[in-house]
Amino acid sequence: MRSKTIVLKFGGTSVGSIERIKIVSKIILSHKSKNTKVAVISSAMSGVTNELIKKTKSISNNFDSAEYDALLSTGEQAACALIAGNLKSLGHNSRSWLSWQLPILTEGNHSNARISNIKTKDIKNYMNEGGIPIVAGFQGINSNFRITTIGRSGSDASAIMLAKFLNADECIIYTDVDGVYTTDPRMHKKAKKIKKIFYDEMLEMSSLGSKVMQPTSVQDAKLNKIDITVKSSFVKKNGTLITGSKKSFSDQIITGISSTKDDAKITIVGVKDKPGVAAAIFKPLSDNSVNVDMVVQNISLNKKETDITFTIKADDLKKSEKLIKNNKKIQFKKLAFDKNLSKISIIGVGMITTPGITYRMFKSLAQKKINIMVISTSEIKISVLISNKDVKKAVACLHKEFNLD
Repeated sequence: MRSKTIVLKFGGTSVGSIERIKIVSKIILSHKSKNTKVAVISSAMSGVTNELIKKTKSISNNFDSAEYDALLSTGEQAACALIAGNLKSLGHNSRSWLSWQLPILTEGNHSNARISNIKTKDIKNYMNEGGIPIVAGFQGINSNFRITTIGRSGSDASAIMLAKFLNADECIIYTDVDGVYTTDPRMHKKAKKIKKIFYDEMLEMSSLGSKVMQPTSVQDAKLNKIDITVKSSFVKKNGTLITGSKKSFSDQIITGISSTKDDAKITIVGVKDKPGVAAAIFKPLSDNSVNVDMVVQNISLNKKETDITFTIKADDLKKSEKLIKNNKKIQFKKLAFDKNLSKISIIGVGMITTPGITYRMFKSLAQKKINIMVISTSEIKISVLISNKDVKKAVACLHKEFNLD
């Protein structure tokens, strides 16, 4: 009988203290048996990475990027050594592995690298002998043998890619929440845990405000067909399976409701309508790292002018206003702004085959006298822009409308 291989990942709060590390060690050992090989990815202890970042800022606002990664990687190194040391003190064969010791190979810039390959020969031999490797997440090495980091929450990506290259049967992400919920439980007390969710649905939810997983990690899992279970290391409860498999899914049409806050809306009125005008508007915003979200364009009756409305984060409002006013490539009559807005989205693959979802969403919001300012849709998502003050009411009425309570 072929032995099972699983990858366990523990986030910063899960390893946030010595007491937590002792609990994490028990969780690791609960998975380990004669017929199960376990590899562990650990984040830095909570707060450690932020403290290291603070140290770089006390030296320079333009701290060298390679040294920045070399410094930040020490947080995971410490956590891995503590976990391995604790397992050894309990009589188990364990050791820490740093990114260069496998190695974990990356491509791309410092602080935002992507894992391209993981050499697993040595770690597989160690696991075959019954050892429990504790691998530093969030980091790798580049072609110049310099340490790189792979973005905040990069340990999820480390776990997913290790599962891929180990050909693991399971990847479990242990965090401080016990799974993915239909909406933020802090906002709506009737939110319930989702047992299974498709990659695409999770991708939409994470990019629309769900903090459980980063969109890039979900994308990695989807591309590499790695099923992920999200569980809590604080309570013994079943988690949420993120998968592409259609087996035993419920017939729920809408899987979840996401909300963002602190959005802003810009309308450029009376823009001269000609080919390339939209590109001319959005290029300076893109060059200055302003993320444009929902876009609506209206053509005037004489077809010579257009109004363009789009949403951004409220923090980028002043910068965007300046960029538009200084943009010599466009002509317009006036600029209008609106802030203190939120985006509410309903997400579910079921809407592909179910007519009437848009009507039900709009009817439900209208009955609560919630005004919709902008609408955008995709195959599995409908998003609307509303006032911040209506968010809780909107989430509650949509949660009820689509039988998620």
